[in-house]
Amino acid sequence: MDLRAIAMGLLFALIWSSAFTSARIIVVDAPPIAALALRFFCSGFIGIAIARALGQSMKLTREQWQATFLFGLCQNALYLGLNFYAMQTIEASVASIIASTMPLMVALASWIIFREHLSFAAVVGLVLGVIGVGIIMTSRIEAGINMNGLWLCLVAALALTVATLSMRHASSGGNLLMVVGLQMLVGAVILAAASAMTETLEVTMNLSLVAAFIYTTLAPGLLATWIWFKLVDRIGAVRAATFHFLNPFFGVIIAALILGESLGMFDLIGVTIIAIGILAVQLSRQTKT
Repeated sequence: MDLRAIAMGLLFALIWSSAFTSARIIVVDAPPIAALALRFFCSGFIGIAIARALGQSMKLTREQWQATFLFGLCQNALYLGLNFYAMQTIEASVASIIASTMPLMVALASWIIFREHLSFAAVVGLVLGVIGVGIIMTSRIEAGINMNGLWLCLVAALALTVATLSMRHASSGGNLLMVVGLQMLVGAVILAAASAMTETLEVTMNLSLVAAFIYTTLAPGLLATWIWFKLVDRIGAVRAATFHFLNPFFGVIIAALILGESLGMFDLIGVTIIAIGILAVQLSRQTKT
């Protein structure tokens, strides 16, 4: 893995993890589904405009169209939609910790669905991940966490797993930035329909909301997605997913620094165990590959 790929991976993990904190700021003053739909419309149109300026075409391969729709549905509409909704009642750090278990879920799904062999290190990593999540969730449940929000985040992580498994065809065939823009519009349309049926548009306009919305639209929304696709195209999905082991650390630290969320001893222990488990799974799959 070259230095450029490492830098891309670190930047992706940092930006991706910060999205939970900016989302938490947004949902305090705006309806979550409507805000997310607007974010995807903005990010999608910006991405498509840049792609067209770079000479990219909307003539995608059949596999790319399928991956674009599935990725837009599972990551943007389901994963992020459920997380935004859940963060009305739970802390950003909890949402980021649950989402960070995605590489563990991908490994488990690959074993169950694709019959991929898991090495001893991978099995140990999965067990450690479950233990780490159990430690954190036990302490949070005892502290009175909202269980509905917790279950929504778990379902969202499953949707992200499906989105990740669909990425194998998204970066083949060129027009990468166009794919990024189009999959955001897919999520925007689905979320706009959901918002129209379930939400009342009440917004408390302030500087924090505007700043968080702009940041979320441009950084996690567009830049991080583009970096992720480029990273997968450069080093492969297995190696790229290794950087997800940083998400638990970045997620809880950013939430603590910006939002002042509590960071207890059990959180630190659990996050460390989850990170070790993710790293063990990804390194075992990397070696196998």
